[in-house]
Amino acid sequence: MTTRTIRDLTLTGRRVFIRVDFNVPIKNGVIGDDTRIRESLPTVRFALDAGARAVILASHLGRPKGRPTPEMSLKPVAARLGDLLGAAVAFAPDCIGPEAERVVREAPPRGVVLLENLRFHPEEEKNDAGFARALASLADVYVNDAFGAAHRAHASVEAIVRERPEAGAGLLMERELRYLGQALGDPERPFVAVLGGAKVSDKIEVIQNLLPRVDRLLIGGAMAYTFFKTMGLPVGRSLVEDDRLESARLIRERAQGTWATSAPAIVLPVDHVVAPKPEAGLPTATIEVDDPAIGDRMGLDIGPRTAAVYADALRDAQTVVWNGPMGVFEIDAFAGGTMAVARAVSAVRGTTIVGGGDSIAAVRKAGVADRITHISTGGGASLEFLGGRTLPGVAVLPRT
Repeated sequence: MTTRTIRDLTLTGRRVFIRVDFNVPIKNGVIGDDTRIRESLPTVRFALDAGARAVILASHLGRPKGRPTPEMSLKPVAARLGDLLGAAVAFAPDCIGPEAERVVREAPPRGVVLLENLRFHPEEEKNDAGFARALASLADVYVNDAFGAAHRAHASVEAIVRERPEAGAGLLMERELRYLGQALGDPERPFVAVLGGAKVSDKIEVIQNLLPRVDRLLIGGAMAYTFFKTMGLPVGRSLVEDDRLESARLIRERAQGTWATSAPAIVLPVDHVVAPKPEAGLPTATIEVDDPAIGDRMGLDIGPRTAAVYADALRDAQTVVWNGPMGVFEIDAFAGGTMAVARAVSAVRGTTIVGGGDSIAAVRKAGVADRITHISTGGGASLEFLGGRTLPGVAVLPRT
């Protein structure tokens, strides 16, 4: 059984409601990064090419706390989307009610309408049935192309499908589910996962769900220091989650019993770059992870020996999932490890999947984004998917 997609729906002459993810950075009315808008274009164009009478787009932006907030208006997005489509996009000053209905009604044949920020109404995040019904009344068919919001049981993501059961996934959602689902369900091997970032707590479910599935699990970033502390290694003033020490210890024990190979299943850094704090211009040193010379300094990046070990562990991989940087890569002094991993992942000949805002920024900074098989737009959704959780926005969609 697979999720029904827009390809399975009858669109000709019908109004198509597409939930998109236009949660883009906007400052003073200027869009800082239009990647998410560009990612929606294939689905919008598919609907138009299939003869849709009109395409109605809906998204959230930021956290306006259930009230209209001018700086979180989607109006600048409508203008940018129009530029990208090469056609005018009508903007509705609300997402439900008379104004939204009027703009949709007046849309020209094969017109595109963008509704105002869904989260200007508190009912959106409450998954309110009445609000979902009002949204559904604007269209005949529902498509969810917002994988980044699929882990939220919100009205435009979950409740609306009860009102418009003729529904399916958009092309971006379809791609996300295909790549992430294959990695978890039937990956080409060796399957290597690379996890980084600041907190073990953010990745515990992911680690636990991946352990029985991967051939190697490489860990970097500040989360490594919680593992180091369970091993009695000196951590200085590095970020450690003391309330997760037992979880880290149990993960290590489970990993040792999961594989029958001599190679360690969980691979941790062997050297690191340390400094008094994560700031540019301070003295740094590269030392072994068991060296007490760390003193009262912090570990802020994996070292060159670790980068080489990780590159070697990735060399024969056929499936790679990477989420989370190896250090504070925004600062050049602590970016070497993350850049090295980005280059190593991009050199893999198999399927490579990169998710999480920092990892995506890293492959772009390294200039290798075009060599990654799939860059996930999901953020929290991709983490929950990899952690084995059911995503409400996916579970509610019909199956074929």
